[in-house]
Amino acid sequence: MGILWNSVIWIPVLVVVLFLVRVVLFKTGLIYTVKKWRRRIVDWFHVYQFYKVPEFNDNLQENQLYRRVYAYLNSLSSIENSDYTNLFAGRKSNEIILRLDRNQVIGDEFLGARVCWINGEDEDGSRNFVLKIRKADKRRILAPYLNHIHTVSEELEQRSKELKLFMNVAGNDEKNGRWRSIPFTHPCTFENMAMEADLKEKVKSDLESFLKGKQFYNRLGRVWKRSYLLYGPSGTGKSSFVAAMANFLNYDVYDIDLSKVEDDSDLKMILLQTTCRSVIVIEDLDRFLSSKSTALSVSGVLNFTDGILSSCVADERIMVFTMTSKEQIDPAVLRPGRVDVHIHFPLCDFTAFKALANSYLGLKEHKLFPQVEGIFQNGASLSPAEIGELMIANRNSPSRALKSVINALQTDGDRRGTPATTRRLFHERTSSEDYEGETSGPLCGGGSSPAVKEFKKLYGLLRLKSNRKSQSFNLARELRNGS
Repeated sequence: MGILWNSVIWIPVLVVVLFLVRVVLFKTGLIYTVKKWRRRIVDWFHVYQFYKVPEFNDNLQENQLYRRVYAYLNSLSSIENSDYTNLFAGRKSNEIILRLDRNQVIGDEFLGARVCWINGEDEDGSRNFVLKIRKADKRRILAPYLNHIHTVSEELEQRSKELKLFMNVAGNDEKNGRWRSIPFTHPCTFENMAMEADLKEKVKSDLESFLKGKQFYNRLGRVWKRSYLLYGPSGTGKSSFVAAMANFLNYDVYDIDLSKVEDDSDLKMILLQTTCRSVIVIEDLDRFLSSKSTALSVSGVLNFTDGILSSCVADERIMVFTMTSKEQIDPAVLRPGRVDVHIHFPLCDFTAFKALANSYLGLKEHKLFPQVEGIFQNGASLSPAEIGELMIANRNSPSRALKSVINALQTDGDRRGTPATTRRLFHERTSSEDYEGETSGPLCGGGSSPAVKEFKKLYGLLRLKSNRKSQSFNLARELRNGS
């Protein structure tokens, strides 16, 4: 009886003690210290293998496995258990993103085995991940685990890829490479661009064929890349067109500033540090070709477009070159193989004006349209950016907007166009069929433009006009195009 009585007394005492232990462990965070020491004790009885995943390979190219491991680790829920975690605002409102900080450890489990990743840094400042895995588990899980990381990271990348705009910097920074990036948030797409539907569909079809063409290019023994030349006056939408291409493809953009390239070898190094699934842009190429004030040679640029190095590292890339005019350019620069597709961006004609009026003002017809058409037929024209600027300023009054455009065409637009209908050419250099757009092209504004007199009256701003040479834009010359 005494033993039973003692048991009855000790049971509540034991419950209270266990409760107090639980409170101490969990409320004070002591449980995490206990777990940490438990892991250390277990580690004493196991032999581990370490695998380093550096950010760059021996050729200073981005290590694709590093990028995939980075995406995978940041998707794990166990990142919250790291001692030090970075918090960032997401693209959506109220979205918070967790990112692993340097020199932190994150655990993971796969096929019943526990592994650890260490986010490290070398002495030279380059980043790396170190995989810590038990030797007893290595043969069983290493290959399947890496394949698992590859699959998961690809799904994450396609589901939540944030496009980036990369810009090259001068000098050779071994720690950070030659590129600096910012989020690419340009809103221009093929859906919201005021351009002729026929040309839009042909460009989209060409890009879709490229996306699906890996096996086709490999079978032909050609590099899986596509190059475009966009040429025309300033303010005609070339940069916006590049943004629409990037958004359509879901590709990053690498904007190469040739003035920051030291020589031919430096240009090759810049190409080496680009990634696949990207749009590589060189703007105002004609200005560079006519300039002799740089150590970078013309042959270096040409080799950049189709040289041996480009053939080795340019897979799954789109190259875009812009010019104001190609009339004075050596045909060897634009030969097939270097430039596949030529697209002309002329000043506005009446059909392009109607597309702008519909996009900016919601007008399909208006009593002032015949007057505008007559002015265009007499040879006056402005760039899409100039006309779009006037329409934005007067968007609350469509009639006032049209009168502003008429006044601008009669003053600033005199003799800048031609009485003939200006056309844009979509030309694939290797095909046997010509493609012509019916009007001028992407009119999604972009860039600065000379202010017209009516715009000055509305806002009282004194702005300098750009000195623009009188230009005559004839019908685009038809070139052979084969599919």
